[in-house]
Amino acid sequence: MRHHPETNPYFYSQQHSQLPAPTPTPQHQSPQHQEPHPQAEPSGMTPPQSQDQIHPTTPWIWPPTQRPTIPPPKAEPLGQWGALVPQGTDGSAPKTQSTHSQAQELAPHSPPRHTGSQATQPPKHQRHRRQQSPREQQAHQRSYFGLAPRRTKLHTWFLAGFCAIFWLVIILGGLIVLIVYLVFRPHSPSFEVSSVTLNAAYLDVDVLLNADLTVLAKFINPNRKVRVDFSYVVLDLYYGNTLIASQYIEPFRAERRQIRLANVHMVASQVQLPSDETERLKREIERNKIEFQVKGVFRARSNLGSFLRYSYRLYGHCAIEVTDPPGGVLRAVKCKTKR
Repeated sequence: MRHHPETNPYFYSQQHSQLPAPTPTPQHQSPQHQEPHPQAEPSGMTPPQSQDQIHPTTPWIWPPTQRPTIPPPKAEPLGQWGALVPQGTDGSAPKTQSTHSQAQELAPHSPPRHTGSQATQPPKHQRHRRQQSPREQQAHQRSYFGLAPRRTKLHTWFLAGFCAIFWLVIILGGLIVLIVYLVFRPHSPSFEVSSVTLNAAYLDVDVLLNADLTVLAKFINPNRKVRVDFSYVVLDLYYGNTLIASQYIEPFRAERRQIRLANVHMVASQVQLPSDETERLKREIERNKIEFQVKGVFRARSNLGSFLRYSYRLYGHCAIEVTDPPGGVLRAVKCKTKR
């Protein structure tokens, strides 16, 4: 059986390490005996073909590549910094050589690297990287600088939900109140004094007041769609700043657009007055014009329907002017009602 010699230079160097070193092929061989090598590199150089390569006994070695010589750059004046630049023996700047060139000089017979589609492809980190949107770029920058959003805690979510529900209730309540106001147009009732009769008024021992007064009170409900209930009504009679009589009125109801009248009998007995008010009462009796004040405190409730009800408190104040007793009548009155 015929033994075929090994043609791979790497296996050949290991198996036939005892053979003598091959002699390089002369470079001045005639080009007519050269044929293109089937595995020629894209550099354009064609290895020679001979009888030894058909049945090789020694590996073929590529000849050294001749690189073009680049002339050194012209030296330019550097001024005062020229002394810092190292110079060669002839006064010129030292020649530098890249690491790649030095490696090729140290190993001139190393086989060239294969270049193909891998050299034209982009790097791996750019090949699998898609184009990021502006939002993703912003998030990447925030995470790079330590500004990435953190996970929200449970109590924060609970507080936010409570605030949202609270404001939602307030907004809905405000809308309901607005709708009710626009539909019913509720107004507060008012208090007035229709007529007054002064039966008696005199001073006992010049300091004690005795008076008998009848007041016709009027309660007005101006609403067309709202009914008002008066659950607490108290009228007080004042002379100056002194309370001389007080009367309670039974609860009653004022229907829509209704006026209720109440006849209130008020009696003051042995009420001591200050000296200045005593002197003023004497002067008013002489002039036939006595001034009193009627103040009322009311608790009312407006009924807008079967379920819509709200209560409030009213304060009435009337300044009245009557003639001398007996049979004193009302001469002037001024009333106002407020909540």
